[in-house]
Amino acid sequence: MASESKVTAPLTLPVLPLDDEVVLPGMVVPLDLSDNDVRAAVEAAQAAARPGTGKPRVLLVPRVDGTYAATGVLGTVEQVGRLADGDPGALVRGRGRVRIGAGTTGPGGALWVEGTAVEETVPDPLPGAVAELVKEYKALATSWLKKRGAWQVVDRVQQIDGVGALADNSGYSPFLTVEQKVELLETADPVARLKLATAQLREHLAEQDVAETIAKDVQEGVDKQQREFLLRRQLEAVRKELRELNGESEGDESDDYRARVEAADLPEKVREAALKEVDKLERASDQSPEGSWIRTWLDTVLELPWNERTEDQYDIPGAQAILDAEHAGLQDVKERITEYLAVRKRRAERGLGVVGGRRGGAVLALVGPPGVGKTSLGESVAHAMGRKFVRVALGGVRDEAEIRGHRRTYVGALPGRIVRAIKEAGSMNPVVLLDEIDKVGSDFRGDPAAALLEVLDPAQNHTFRDHYLEVELDLSDVVFLATANVLEAIPEALRDRMELVRLDGYTEDEKVVIARDHLLPRQLERAGLESGEVVLEEAALRKLAGEYTREAGVRTLERSVARLLRKIAAQHELGERELPFTVTPDDLRGLIGRPHHVPESAQDPAERRTAVPGVATGLAVTGAGGDVLFVEASLADPETGAAGLTLTGQLGDVMKESAQIALSFLRSHGAELELPVTGLKDRGVHIHFPAGAVPKDGPSAGITMTTALASLLSGRLVRTDVAMTGEVSLTGRVLPIGGVKQKLLAAHRAGITTVVIPKRNEADLDDVPAEILEKLEVHPVTDVRQVLEIALAPAEVPVGAVAA
Repeated sequence: MASESKVTAPLTLPVLPLDDEVVLPGMVVPLDLSDNDVRAAVEAAQAAARPGTGKPRVLLVPRVDGTYAATGVLGTVEQVGRLADGDPGALVRGRGRVRIGAGTTGPGGALWVEGTAVEETVPDPLPGAVAELVKEYKALATSWLKKRGAWQVVDRVQQIDGVGALADNSGYSPFLTVEQKVELLETADPVARLKLATAQLREHLAEQDVAETIAKDVQEGVDKQQREFLLRRQLEAVRKELRELNGESEGDESDDYRARVEAADLPEKVREAALKEVDKLERASDQSPEGSWIRTWLDTVLELPWNERTEDQYDIPGAQAILDAEHAGLQDVKERITEYLAVRKRRAERGLGVVGGRRGGAVLALVGPPGVGKTSLGESVAHAMGRKFVRVALGGVRDEAEIRGHRRTYVGALPGRIVRAIKEAGSMNPVVLLDEIDKVGSDFRGDPAAALLEVLDPAQNHTFRDHYLEVELDLSDVVFLATANVLEAIPEALRDRMELVRLDGYTEDEKVVIARDHLLPRQLERAGLESGEVVLEEAALRKLAGEYTREAGVRTLERSVARLLRKIAAQHELGERELPFTVTPDDLRGLIGRPHHVPESAQDPAERRTAVPGVATGLAVTGAGGDVLFVEASLADPETGAAGLTLTGQLGDVMKESAQIALSFLRSHGAELELPVTGLKDRGVHIHFPAGAVPKDGPSAGITMTTALASLLSGRLVRTDVAMTGEVSLTGRVLPIGGVKQKLLAAHRAGITTVVIPKRNEADLDDVPAEILEKLEVHPVTDVRQVLEIALAPAEVPVGAVAA
């Protein structure tokens, strides 16, 4: 059953206006009679009251911004007298709600209105929901009163039973606004009014909890600052006493920094910038975060080796001997370093060490497949020059601030990697190796490769500015070495600032020398073996390099040597093998298993890939160096396959176009080449590159595809010992390609003896080691017809007798 409100007979009452104040039924309030409106209403009520009819009655109506509320409160004047301050006043008690009607006339100077009293009824007993609401309100009110220390009022609130009276009791709450109290006054339904009062009280308590939490945090912060201030003052006093005991002069931290800056051997502009920061430090308070920034910056500047330089070793034969002893092969790089040292020596002898504020720095980019010794070469260069060596790993760097540094205002700001490398080296002219420069990425934080442009430009890096330091740093005397696996991944603007030196991989002879002189001694030590306990014959090392590994570098070869030595060490500990032990080629299979890379020339002729027409051997360059690439071609049955060209093997657009060109050339010159090409119009051609999971692209497989198609149409096999590389044109011309050295090294590793290259690449043979050229028969060609003459076996030779 819901609560109800009833309207009774009309009342005629004088209006007592309450400016920005609300009185609810049940409240007893003192009113100041010095207010004309209040006094007129009380006097009118007294005049209208007849003897024996009770106390004078007034209508208490809130007046907000000059507007009267629609509902007032019937009040009785309990007493008229003096207030606590001596002014005349009246004590008025709120009795019940009155709905205000029309105005009327009455005695006195007050405003008289007609109104109807509103009676409230609540079911007894209270429904469960209303009873829970009453319980919640009393709990909230008790919590609020206890926080204010009003313990006497708590009992009074607990004794209120009426729903409406309990809701009207919130009129005493000082935290309610006039608008909120008016809303309570105009809500006639007691249950709805209690819900509203409960919501208002709950919201106030939540705000009070937040305010108390904030105040507590603020107080804790203030207490901490006061405690820190007192401790700092005590620390200063202790320091002062210690200085007096030790006879030291009085000074503070800023004085210490000023003395360090003035005593340091800094360039003039750096000294001026440092002294400005010391001035700021003297003006900064102990609590200011700027003080810690300045101290960190000053520490960094003072730790940099501004005028520290190592003397270069200008013993050119000695430097060349160091490079030869630490690295086999790599003649191009060694010659370039030797040239650089020779030029620096001559410039120093003629007083040309510094020209135009710049020194003769160098930026070399070592580009080559993994495992050829690019990183270790940097240490050898530093050793040969007598300089400090620092390696900066750039793989995966995506933030420009890693190169140029962060602004000092950032939390945890640091100088860039270049400045940190100089600081780590302790010298202004170290050898800095920028490792994996092709692996630098870019995203929303900037492009680190673009930040490297100034670092690696000899014309600009003598005034390099780091965002953290904000002073000029001379990098012109630093030797920068950059390493990369893929040249194309380096931005063109950055590539233009570096001198490229290619490391195309090692020959088999060089691998044997490296394994014998460098890898084997190192792995013997790691396996806990003496140098004479295990001996590897040169033939065993050659078999390891040729049949157990196929790579441009020597990493897999070193792992194979390590595996072999671990196996021997384990067998010795188990009592299965006596030391010393000499490893022969025949022992390898029993120790580390079968070979993984058997050359095509070593296989049975009937099992070779080129044992059927339509298969040709090409040469390619990958990220791991040169490699052998096979091309397979087939013709579809005219009854089962549609005409056209099908390409498989994850080919790029350039390679797909090369296949179209090869097919078009054979169609247009078939008669001239004595090939049966008439059937190509009705039969589909399928060209496949095995290792289909590896992406391939580039034009250098053009003559290989042409040879495979010509072999398929003519029925003539492609010689097993022949590999080829070159771009083909529509007219049959063989055009030049790149990577000749890497491709010839790969052909030699695969057991190929005859290689076909474009005539215009003949000059690139100068870069190929002489021992490789002696073992290869190289045919420079200008036309596809020459390629077919060399590569295709005679038609009358049976499959099993094709030359190996």
